Amino acid sequence: MRFLHPDGTTVHLGYCSNVHQAEDLEGVIAQLAAYAEPVRERLGADRLGIGLWLARGVVTELADDEGSLARLKRELGARGLETVTLNAFPYAGFHREVVKKDVYLPDWADEARLKYTLDCARVLAALLPDDVGRGSVSTLPLAWRTPWTPACAEEARHALARLTTGLAALEAWTGRRIRVGFEPEPGCVVETTTQAVRELGGLDPDRLGVCLDACHLAVQFEQPSEALRRLTEAGMPVVKLQASCAVEAAAPADPAARAALRRLAEPRFLHQTRTTSDGDVVGVDDLPEALGGGLPADGGPWRVHFHAPLHTEPEPPLRTTADQLDQVLTGLLGGASAGCDHIEVETYTWSVLPEPPADLPGGIAAELAWARDRLTGLGLKEDPS
Repeated sequence: MRFLHPDGTTVHLGYCSNVHQAEDLEGVIAQLAAYAEPVRERLGADRLGIGLWLARGVVTELADDEGSLARLKRELGARGLETVTLNAFPYAGFHREVVKKDVYLPDWADEARLKYTLDCARVLAALLPDDVGRGSVSTLPLAWRTPWTPACAEEARHALARLTTGLAALEAWTGRRIRVGFEPEPGCVVETTTQAVRELGGLDPDRLGVCLDACHLAVQFEQPSEALRRLTEAGMPVVKLQASCAVEAAAPADPAARAALRRLAEPRFLHQTRTTSDGDVVGVDDLPEALGGGLPADGGPWRVHFHAPLHTEPEPPLRTTADQLDQVLTGLLGGASAGCDHIEVETYTWSVLPEPPADLPGGIAAELAWARDRLTGLGLKEDPS
């Protein structure tokens, strides 16, 4: 869906396809028919944005075969779908039985990450609608924090310089600007916006910036207004917002809260958990570790990196950080100028909820309707063109 900000900026809203299990082109095309088109129909929208996640093998095929790329673009158009952003954080295997820390591989010290990201940018430049001049690709925030040596950091700096050069060459060739956003995430080399400014400052703001994930921001107990101000002052653009909510236990010692949290401690994805102690943010790498005594339960609330559906609350007494997401949306789009033009609802955890939905398209449509209502409430107008 497209919205017009009062300043004239077109703001794109869609959902991320990493919620669907598909790691070949046939699977990607099948999910457009099985899920994305029904979501669009549920919303009553003529056009729906979908932020594609394309595993390494799919990207290789599309980058090497113009026929396959043209086929995917035709399928998108025929189903009333459009793509202005790719999620290139997971490389492959995102729906294996156990993913955990493997999602951070290869990292930005590995040549494979650079090649994959540039291939994603080339594919996206070809998939962009004819009337859209730029796209975005989100990626991991350099690496998981260990092991990350000075040598790794140096390799990453060289890779980012080559990324900038590659994106500039792509724009000169295609006339389409693709920007890459690094996504701060708990446990990584770049966890917070403060670390983003420190580790990624000085990059070309025309091509590189931040992908701001509202769930991650909340888990790290960052105040949205302060985080956005920090990025603005550093000249770091928010090239993409992932509209997402974390799970919060206001009283983590409560037996009912702990029982509900245990039902979220599933084996596939990593669920970093944070709390505050004496004004500091402290945490552990996964929810089972927190429940096992690794995190104090007698202080502040716990926030869990578990992307919860935007439009509904989890099992009581748990709640979501939807209020934080509201503040991010207001900070980016509630002012005189638009601070971001690509918004992607990224709830990839539907399949690992304690009670997965029988109607996934209905759930995704409800999330997008929630986001649509927030945007129109901020004065944006839905663009039916």
